Amino acid sequence: MGQEQMLYLSRSDVETVGVTMAEIIEALAAVFTEKGEGRTEMPPKPGVHPEPADSFIHAMPGYVPALKSAGVKWVSGFPANPKKGLPYISGLLIFNDTETGLPLAVMDCVWITGMRTGAATALSAKYLARADSSVLGILGCGVQGRTNLEALNVFFPLKRVKAYDVDPLSAGRYADEVGKRFDLDVSIAGTPKEAVKGCDIVVTAGPILKKPHATIQAGWLEEGAFASLVDFDAYWHPEAMEETHRFCTDDTPQMLHYREMGYFQRIPMIHADLGELVTGKKPGRETPEEKTMTANLGLALEDMAVAPLLYQKAVERGIGTWLPL
Repeated sequence: MGQEQMLYLSRSDVETVGVTMAEIIEALAAVFTEKGEGRTEMPPKPGVHPEPADSFIHAMPGYVPALKSAGVKWVSGFPANPKKGLPYISGLLIFNDTETGLPLAVMDCVWITGMRTGAATALSAKYLARADSSVLGILGCGVQGRTNLEALNVFFPLKRVKAYDVDPLSAGRYADEVGKRFDLDVSIAGTPKEAVKGCDIVVTAGPILKKPHATIQAGWLEEGAFASLVDFDAYWHPEAMEETHRFCTDDTPQMLHYREMGYFQRIPMIHADLGELVTGKKPGRETPEEKTMTANLGLALEDMAVAPLLYQKAVERGIGTWLPL
């Protein structure tokens, strides 16, 4: 018997493998179909929470039998990292063989987390946003501000983006980059309100906070608009969330778990999770006038949708470093 090996994919390797956003969205649709039918396994995230405040390191195990995909992501979020020139989100993903349990690969998860989170927003928007949505508001011009725009651009006829960040220089860099990359009219919003008013879709992508700053007020989100709360409810005043007709998430048990941890203390009643929307067990948007919202938590199942795509293409293209077990 030969020496067992696993493939190591660095951040650079992962980024150069060539998996597209459209492929990730398609993979997530398949995974949430399986989830909606009860054919996946995913316990709530255990984790630790070092100082400074609002930092976390979580273990995220998941298993999707239909994809023969199983593994765990060990992921951290440290809000002060960008000031140190480090990513807010970092970590590693272990991808296992579902027949033997042996690790097939270990891969950096910065790119994975950003891309699959954007894909989850787009998949939710497919069921909750108006199909003609063309004006996007982005609050938080970091990784998630970029990947959420990229994913939404796959599904929607985006024409204009209004970008806000607490750091005006970050907003300026964002506007220059994504405007050229996606051929969009990107303007810098001077205030959060300017980034919300007049938009068909709003994405809040700041740091996740246990105590929300609740900047976005009731009356700002337009009639018929959809909002994706990538930063949980950090940006949203409870009265603004209560104006929505359908408040959704990607996994109801995990959201209830987060509530026990102190997050999501004043949110509306949950209408559906993404698996229920994808399988048609719960309706999405039903009228053009509805205000809709999702607070996707980021699930291990989403990572397990992306991991086999990366592994297969990396092996085919000879990318990565083989290490002995």
